[in-house]
Formats: sequence, structure tokens, C-alpha cells
Amino acid sequence: MIQPEFPTELRQIYRRIKEIDPIEYGKSRNYIHGGVTYLSPYISRGVISTKDVLNQVIQQGFSMYQVEAFLKELAWRDYFQRVGQEKNLQLELKSPQQNANYLQMPDAIVLGNTGITGIDTAIQTLYHTGYIHNHCRMYIASICCNIGQTYWKLPAQWMYYHLLDGDWASNVCSWQWVAGCNSSKKYYANQENISKYTGQTQFQTFLDTSYEQLPFLPVPEQLNKRSLPELTTILPPKPPLNIQANLPTLVYSYYNLDPNWHPQHQGNRIFLLEPKHFAQYPISKKCLDFALALAQNIPGLQVWVGEFSELKTMLSGADLIFKEHPFCSHWQGIQEERQWMVPEIQGYFPSFFAYWKKIESYLKKQFETHEKRQKDLFTE
Repeated sequence: MIQPEFPTELRQIYRRIKEIDPIEYGKSRNYIHGGVTYLSPYISRGVISTKDVLNQVIQQGFSMYQVEAFLKELAWRDYFQRVGQEKNLQLELKSPQQNANYLQMPDAIVLGNTGITGIDTAIQTLYHTGYIHNHCRMYIASICCNIGQTYWKLPAQWMYYHLLDGDWASNVCSWQWVAGCNSSKKYYANQENISKYTGQTQFQTFLDTSYEQLPFLPVPEQLNKRSLPELTTILPPKPPLNIQANLPTLVYSYYNLDPNWHPQHQGNRIFLLEPKHFAQYPISKKCLDFALALAQNIPGLQVWVGEFSELKTMLSGADLIFKEHPFCSHWQGIQEERQWMVPEIQGYFPSFFAYWKKIESYLKKQFETHEKRQKDLFTE
């Protein structure tokens, strides 16, 4: 199996943006070897935004109709971020999970030995690379929650822990969608479906049955042994800060490592790692190392381990500037907006379809404006 790679140098990241093929993406994204962009880790860490990706697609000269499938998948990310701004993602978004009889995770999932080759390979790929294809995420969530009758929260946290593109809102909303807490019904996939999209040929697994029978299966023997996976973040040592007291301070987070954020701004730059946050939302060493490597793209950025309240006290009244994120809601200072595909549309929408209908006309205008500019340049 081809293993995805995730470079951390800006030159390579920007090249990846320019190589987007939204047409191929729309045709093959559901297959594990399909034309996905592998941009999600950089979007999640705030190195680039959904707006940056949208602008690149517009610049390529496609019509909105040609790339609508790609745009919808990009918009899902913004939609989940809007949900995260308005809702408590520690709770069920719409309804309780039915038949959630276990809190501990099946060992077969954690160890990647379910006996279903496409799933086990995907789990090992997650551990090795920090990435897993979206379809495989849904398959694993379905096996955990719907076949294995596991409450969604711990498995969602386990996957978040290992994902380089770990985004709490996208991850939790997706797990709840699969488990029927954020949708009208649970999501199921049988062996035929998994084999089709993972490129496997396998029979006689516990999922080798019809869709009509899947909701009524007893918990398979392979999923009966359970435990609590160890999810702990080991933060780096706490170095001293070199602060220029007469200058403002830009505070970066795990969700904002934007190298183009106020590039000409004179000030202190601090990547804040809060122990309380990572105790509640732990990430793996691979994820932390990835973020620290991305942070090296920001000149003068200092990494500091401590709580925001400590930092504020140390800087004794100096201006603190940061980007909005629900995990930063306790920060105090000058809050700036994140970049959105359509910043005009805010608030909670009960479904992605309702959100898409709102932003669709704005996206059309952006494509039409670019097309008009190109025609005007051609006729000058």
C-alpha cells in the first residue's frame, strides 16, 4: 500500500496546493488510492485555510459546476467549524446514541487485527503516517459504534489522538454522524463496500452480510475484548521566554500555525502549548512533532508550555493577539477571525445541506468574478 507523506517545508506545502486536481478528486475520492489532496493536516494546523484552497481552484479556471464535488467536501470542513463554534461537542448534537452498551474500545480496533484486511491496513497506516482515508474513518467508526455497540466519545478521542489532521470539530461531528447522534440514522458498511473502496477481495468476515441484516448483528466475537487505550501527550520542556516588553505578542495555537499571519508585524511570537488543554484533548508524539516542525516556518516563533493565564501575567498588560477558536475561548486580548470560504455566513445550521444552500450563491459570485476578470484582461 502506498503510504502518504506530509512534508513540513512551506515550499512543498504550497506545491501541493498548486497540484490540486479537483476533477479527479470528484471522480475517485471515495477510493483509498483516489485523487485526494492530502492537504487536511495543513488546514487543520492552520498553515493554510479552506479559503486558500478555494482561491487556488478558482485561479485554475474551472467553472463551479466542474468542481462542485470538491467544493462541497471543502465546505464540510467549514460547516463543522461553525457547528463547533455554537455547540458543546462533548455532548450529542441531536439525539442519544442507541445501543451504546460499552465505554471501552474493542482491542481489535486499537491493535488493528479485526480480521478485515482493508480496516486493519488502514489502522496500521494511521499509526505509521498519522493519516487515514475518510472512507476508512467512517468504516472504523461504524464497526466501533454500530457493530461493536461502543459509545462514540472514546473512539473519537483515540482517532483524534493519532491524526496529523486532527480537528476536534470535524472528528467529533463525523463520529456522531456515523453513530446516529448527528443524523437521522446510523451509517453502516458491509464487506462488499469495504472491499470495493479499499481494493481488497475478502469474504466470510463478520461484515460479509447484507445491509438489511447489519443493524441486527450481535457483537462479533472479534470485538468482545475491550480496554482503555492510553492517550497521553508528553509536552516539551518549559523554556524561558525572550520577550520584548514594548511590543505586542501574537499567540499561536495548535490550530493556528499560519506563517502568513501578520508577516510584517513587529512583535513577540509565541506558540502556546497549554497542559490543561492537552490533558483533555491529548495528541500523539507524532502529531506534536509535526506541529513543532510546522512552527519552524514562522520566523522568531518561540514555543512555550504553560497556561494562557500564566502567559498573560508574565506579559503584564501587553497586547495579546490571537485567532478565534473554541479551544481559545478563555484567551483574552485582541481576537481575530479565522479565514473562511464564505465569512459572510455564520452561525449554526442543522444540516450541511442548509449550510451549502446559504454559501452556494456566494461561491458562484467568486467564480463569476474571476471569469469576468479573465475576459476583461483578454479583451484589453
